[in-house]
Amino acid sequence: MAENADGTEKSEDASEKKLREAREKGQIPRSKELTTLLMTLGAAVFLLFYGYVMWQQFEAIAIKGFSFDRAHAFDFQMMTNLIIGMTIETLWMIFPFLALMVIIAIISPTLLGGWNFSTQAMAPKLSKLNPISGIARMFSVNALMELIKALAKFLLVGGVAVLFLWLSYGEIISIGKEALKPAMAHAATLIVEAFIFVSLSLLIVALIDVPYQVIHHMNQLKMTKQEVKEEYKQQEGNPEVKGRIRALQREMSQRRMMQAVPQADVVITNPTHFAVALKYNPDEMPEPMVLAIGSDFMAAQIRTLAKEHNITIVEAPPLARALYYNAEVDRPIPYDLFKAVAAVLAYVYQLRDGKSAKPVDFANLPIPEEMKTDAPT
Repeated sequence: MAENADGTEKSEDASEKKLREAREKGQIPRSKELTTLLMTLGAAVFLLFYGYVMWQQFEAIAIKGFSFDRAHAFDFQMMTNLIIGMTIETLWMIFPFLALMVIIAIISPTLLGGWNFSTQAMAPKLSKLNPISGIARMFSVNALMELIKALAKFLLVGGVAVLFLWLSYGEIISIGKEALKPAMAHAATLIVEAFIFVSLSLLIVALIDVPYQVIHHMNQLKMTKQEVKEEYKQQEGNPEVKGRIRALQREMSQRRMMQAVPQADVVITNPTHFAVALKYNPDEMPEPMVLAIGSDFMAAQIRTLAKEHNITIVEAPPLARALYYNAEVDRPIPYDLFKAVAAVLAYVYQLRDGKSAKPVDFANLPIPEEMKTDAPT
């Protein structure tokens, strides 16, 4: 299992953030063996289907180069033009092959890890010039694996080549008995076949190397439990700081709420556990607004402020509980509680106008069943 330089065990899989950052730095899984396999197979298939055409073109160019007349031999300009013409024809002849190799070389690395362009990976790193770091890389586990792969590839490819030569020994010997042109064509066919067999042998190397590179890459990016915690803190914020911020926000909200209590028209209580301050001004608002909501200690503070500012306190336990659990500060009261609150406000206005208020059964106000609670009184 992967470890940090300090010996800390990396037991956690890399997070999406870690993978994204690694990709931005150019750290993605790559397999050189996969690229080698595709390039050699591409070359073998190309020569299998297009090799005869290239051979004919090469033969024509060779004949032209060795059959010039006496004038060319004694005229530098004519000889130069002949050589330039042969060179251009040769380049055109091999251009399709070179173009195919370039395309495969560009596309094949993207099959593992996808296309990625990183400016950070292109930036020069002075650490790569450190001879001590270079020696450490030479004797690292990764270097050992590369050495083992190179030896395995040499033995495998060499073994397949020897096997092909042994199986084709009779054909190879018979080429010496053939005429020049058929012999050259036969030799070219054997070379292409050998190329295909050797290329297919690299398939075994690639099938081993590709999973190894993926696993090795993921192991390199593994994280310790502490790194996971630190990343979570960076993304989500430090829990202690967030808790402190929430506490400050609650404190500020409560302070604003308590400052609004003196503007209330009535405070509805439970009578001790809950307190809700309401205000209603028909000229300024279409419906009663909730100025403050509190329980226990906050409820006691709301009642104290209400007494200090001569605000009517009404003990209506069912309505107080319904408002506490369903209403929000600085918002209108719930629509379903309009009738109950209207009854309370009508009672309060009668008292404020000095009229004899009609008695109201505050314990049996019209409150929907779904808003009633069994909270303590």
